[in-house]
Amino acid sequence: MKKIAILILVFLNIGCDQISKKMVRNTVDKNDYIQLVQDNFILTNVENTGAMLGFGQSFPPILKIILLQILPVLVLVIILINILRKTHLNKWLILAFSFVIGGGIGNLIDRIAFGSVTDFFILKVGIFKTGIFNMADVSVTVGVILIFILSLRHKKLEF
Repeated sequence: MKKIAILILVFLNIGCDQISKKMVRNTVDKNDYIQLVQDNFILTNVENTGAMLGFGQSFPPILKIILLQILPVLVLVIILINILRKTHLNKWLILAFSFVIGGGIGNLIDRIAFGSVTDFFILKVGIFKTGIFNMADVSVTVGVILIFILSLRHKKLEF
């Protein structure tokens, strides 16, 4: 039952990400700047050929394939196999890793299928402003924050 729940969580994250990206690709013109909530929550459509915040955009094609496709696939597969194998993982840790894996796969699908990742949200709150991000980025970020919080609360976190 645990394995099915993990896979459902991973696929829900992938599905939310891919559906939202498809909607943006089909309805928002490239580089549009649509204010959803004044100037605090912006919808746009930008294709990122690198990783987070454009890291690696200027890398040679073979290096991009290795660092942004092959290596992430290997890491995500290893993490997924580990959480599927473990029998006594904390349910919050399972949730966190499922979000990281689902978000990671969501962005990998874009990189492999389109050669870039569709990013579309900008958030501005006071002096805080994000880069342009997507739902896969939200999944990975939520998962990593949860892992960090769990690691602080439990000195010896088993994985």
